[in-house]
Amino acid sequence: MYEQITANKIKSVFLVLFFVAFVFLVVWAFEELTGWGKGGFVLALVISLVMALGGYFYSDKIVLAISRARPVTREELPYLYHTVEGLALAAGIPTPRCYVIEDSAPNAFATGRNPKNSVICVTTGLLQKLNRLELEGVIAHEMAHIKNYDVLLQTVAVVMVGIVALLSDWMLRSLWWGGGRRRSRERSGGSTGSILLLVALVLAILSPIVAKLIQLAISRRREFLADASGAMLTRYPAGLASALRKIAADSEPLEAANKATAHLYIVNPLKNVGGKVNKLFSTHPPIEERIAALEKMSFERP
Repeated sequence: MYEQITANKIKSVFLVLFFVAFVFLVVWAFEELTGWGKGGFVLALVISLVMALGGYFYSDKIVLAISRARPVTREELPYLYHTVEGLALAAGIPTPRCYVIEDSAPNAFATGRNPKNSVICVTTGLLQKLNRLELEGVIAHEMAHIKNYDVLLQTVAVVMVGIVALLSDWMLRSLWWGGGRRRSRERSGGSTGSILLLVALVLAILSPIVAKLIQLAISRRREFLADASGAMLTRYPAGLASALRKIAADSEPLEAANKATAHLYIVNPLKNVGGKVNKLFSTHPPIEERIAALEKMSFERP
């Protein structure tokens, strides 16, 4: 168990560092092609930060409204409240607010910019179709997302994707109008300049795709980490593994979900298509891999 958590944290850090290095590579290409210097990067950073901060501070309200979720009281769903309170105590964080989506498809998600402003939202189908141990496993998974500040990490990733997308678009526009190509040749000259121009052009075209793939890889890695951390809270990985099987096998569509919110749920509510290429563009790891990882967990310290 401890080895799984440590390994997932290390991989997450590696992906973030790789993402940062990639952004700096795109900045280099931007300077090569446009000659704007650091000004273009600063402008892209400011635009991305403004957009991301708006989403960061209001994402919980936006997601809950889009999902048609409603708050529930302790009197209405006492067992849900007791489960959330107990696991929040075990995690050492404030108790999240509880919301429910009236939908027969079983699923759940967590949102909120930090533990003090967090929400755990479940569907009525989840409450009806899962037993006590399975429900505890799902709530613990979402509690782990909150404790691990995954919303903050995803916001950082969104900022970096936004920077890359803006710089890429400006590079291609610069090439289209010819100014960037002339400036690059004037500075570099000869065959070396042509090679640098080609490299920068390839980066301009492929960088938004690569940035999105890195963001999705971070998302998948955080799902593994939330599984392991959640199992640590309940001390019973089999409960979460069984819940994942039930949720994935359920055939009812989650009507409240869409492409903008699908990455939040414990299991992707949109139907996944198999294949290695599609796996790269998925926000969640394959259910089989998550279950296999949970089944290998034990609580003996290394």
